[in-house]
Order: sequence, then structure tokens, then C-alpha cells
Amino acid sequence: MLKVLVFLPVVGAILLAMLPVRRALPLWQMAMAFALASLGYALWLAAQFEPAGAAIQMFESRAWNVRLGSYFALGVDGISLAMVLLAALLSLIAVLVSRRMEQGARLYFMLVLLLESAMFGVFTARDWSLFYVFWEATLLPLFFLIDRLGGPNRQRAALNFFLYTLGGSVFMLVALLFLYDAAPGHSFAMADMAEGGRGLPLNTQLLIFAGLFIGFGVKMPVFPLHGWLPLAHVEAPSPVSILLSGVLLKMGAYGLIRAAETLPAALLATQDWLAILAFISLLYGGILAWRQQDLKAMVAYSSISHMGVVLLGIATLNVTGLTGAVVQMVAHGLTAGTLFLIVGLLYQRTHSRDLADYGSLLGKAPRFAFFTAFGLLAAIGLPGSAGFIAELHALVGGYLRWGAWVLLLGLAMLIGAAYSLRVIGRLCLRGKTMDLPDMTRTETVCAGLLAVSILVLGLWPAPLLELIAGSVGRVAGLFEG
Repeated sequence: MLKVLVFLPVVGAILLAMLPVRRALPLWQMAMAFALASLGYALWLAAQFEPAGAAIQMFESRAWNVRLGSYFALGVDGISLAMVLLAALLSLIAVLVSRRMEQGARLYFMLVLLLESAMFGVFTARDWSLFYVFWEATLLPLFFLIDRLGGPNRQRAALNFFLYTLGGSVFMLVALLFLYDAAPGHSFAMADMAEGGRGLPLNTQLLIFAGLFIGFGVKMPVFPLHGWLPLAHVEAPSPVSILLSGVLLKMGAYGLIRAAETLPAALLATQDWLAILAFISLLYGGILAWRQQDLKAMVAYSSISHMGVVLLGIATLNVTGLTGAVVQMVAHGLTAGTLFLIVGLLYQRTHSRDLADYGSLLGKAPRFAFFTAFGLLAAIGLPGSAGFIAELHALVGGYLRWGAWVLLLGLAMLIGAAYSLRVIGRLCLRGKTMDLPDMTRTETVCAGLLAVSILVLGLWPAPLLELIAGSVGRVAGLFEG
């Protein structure tokens, strides 16, 4: 069942390569068909999933290299299924908003579909060697999407992104080889490596966790491993920024949760240090976002701040905090996707991302004004949005672990509210009046889908909380007592 999900976008990419047309519209239509099919299939898989059932469901495994103990093993739990649904939705949005893509359309849609396939692979892999292959497979489509179709500094941004991520992956690979050596029967299966990892001495676990944390921390990104992020976001095409911020950053957090299952003693020993890093990321990302005039750079730096909430939730190692981390992964994916969508559409019309060049959108472009304000308010966790549910869980989980110290994190979150309200005032209400065409019907549908998802999860989070409850409980159970 999961193989179909992982390779459905690959089939789409192959057919796009063979389609004997030169016009962009048929290419977009075919890419849309496969993106829709992938989302539909992911929703069908979610309907088959039993939250109270087995830990790993829809499991399938075929020998890949028996001598090495490597298997093509796929399976999902509640956490990975939530990430699959997020990846499928944002991939559809990225293709839908690319309706006007003309130059290099064939290559662009092929790379987006290949990237979607690799993301599905990361979230469904149940073998660390397969996980690593899919993790690296996301690099190539992203590199070419930025390098071939990005902004003026695209080559520097693509190389910067590639080297940072590849450098982090080297540490991850070395750590996985240490775990492989400790696994019973020398196997790359996640269950076997977790069994072997839990039996290692604390110092060895800490050493292995350090390697994994560097690899996953670069992707999240955690301060000070974030150097690639702002430039990559600014130079990437806006639909690619939606995927980069909405899904690719979550791969790092997802990997960190899997590392927590594998090396629980190391997580317990570094718990307070992870919380300190989360606080620094929150503060650092918020302050830098506040200082930005470039709208895309502002959203990029705000992502560092919001992923700090995810790191805080993981660091609590309790059910409430881990629930907040996973919900924040979904919520930030949707809100960042909305903001990058709006900024990209504004740039298409004005060829400027400078905040000073915009003003009084409410009078001339009410749809832009509404979705801009909605996205920024959702990003700061306004009650009724998915971010509120996430941040509330993360803060309560933090309070259960560290007590009143968690108030410092609340103060850091206030900086996010400050820059969001500043931008809303400058973009929508004040400044010079500009003649700006409002959002088209297709663009409104894209933004509307994301806005409805944010509101539904904010007002009725029960389905998502139920989906992830069993998996979060099993992870937190490793740290009880």
C-alpha cells in the first residue's frame, strides 16, 4: 500500500518527461493530476489507519541487501501519517499555484513530483538505510529547483543549501553506522537499531546522538546550524519555499523524534540543553524576523523561531509537550505555506519584496490583505488557529518539566507577535496606496485551502490529536519514571 504512495509521484515525473508537448498548460495539468491522486491516496490511507491499533501499521518489507541487513521496509504510525498528509497537501498547493509557470515548466514539475516522492519515503521508511537514501534524495530536486529556477543569487543559495545539508548528513551517516554495529544481528531496521541503541552505555549514546542531532538540526534548522536557510528561501521560487519551509524543515524534527525512540538515555541527559537551544532559536529567529525589510527573509527567520517551539516540545519528553511538537510541525507547515504563497504572489505582481514598497492593501486588494493578516495572526498562535493548540501544549509540557522557567519562552514568543502586528499594519493599513491586482480565483483557492486547514485544526483539533496520541504516548512512555 505504501509503495504506491511513495512511487506514484515518480510515475508522474516519468510521464511528464515523455509527454510530447511544449506548452506549459498540459504539463501543469498532468502534474496536478498526480498531486491530487497522491493527496487522495494519502487521505485513503489515513482512513484505513487505526489510532488504537498496532504501533506500526501497513508495514511491508522486502530484502534490499541481506548481507548488510538492509531492507526496503515501509510503515506508518500516527506521527509519520500526519507528516505524509502535510506533504501531500503542500505539494498539491505548490503545483496548483505554479499555474503560470512557463520557463522550464517540464523540468520544474518533474522535480517537484520527485521531491514529493522522496518526502513520502522519508516519513514512511522503517529502515535507517532506506531513510538515509530518501533523505539524500530530497537534496537533488531541491538543488536544481533553486539553482535553475531561483532568483539572482540562486547558484550561491543552492550550493550553500547543498553543502550545509550534505555536511550534516555525513555526521548522521557516521552515527547510524555506530548504531548498526550495536544492533542485534547487524540490521538497519529501526526496531532493531532502537533495541541495540537503548542497551548502549550513556557516553556512547551521547556520541551517537550528537551526530544525529547535527544532521537533523541542520534541516530543522536549529541555531546555530541555520546558516543556509535565509538565502535558500529568498532565492528559491515561492512554491518551492512552501515545500522547503512547510515540509523539509519538518523532516529534521521527525528524525529527532525517531532518534529519541532509539537513544532515550541520551535525550534525558541532554534534555535541558535542548530546551536552552529552543529558547535561543525562539529569541534569535524572532529578533531577526523583526529586523527584516525583505518579506521573504522575514518569513524565513520566523521559521527558525517557530521550529524552536517544536524543539521545546520534543525536549519536554512528556506526552503534552511531544503532542505540541507534532501539532506545531503541522501548524507551522500550513502557516508558513500561506505566508510564502502570499509573498510570492505579491512579488510576481510588483517584483519587490521590500516592506517599504507596500501599503494600504485593504483598499486596493482586499483578498491579499485578508490572507496576509490571517497568515501572520495564525503564525503567532492566535486562539482559533492550529498554532494556538500547538503552542499551548508545548508551554504546558514545558511547565510540567521546568516550572516557571517556561515563562522565558513565553516572552520570546511575544517578539513574534510584535513583528507580525508590525507587518500587518505596514502592509494592510498604512503606507502609500498602490495599484495592485488582487488575487485570482486559483490563487484564492490555494490560500483558502490552507486557511481552512488552519482553522479546522484550531477549532476542532480532535482528529489530529487522536491520530498522533498512540504514537506520542509510546515515545513519551520510554521516559517515564
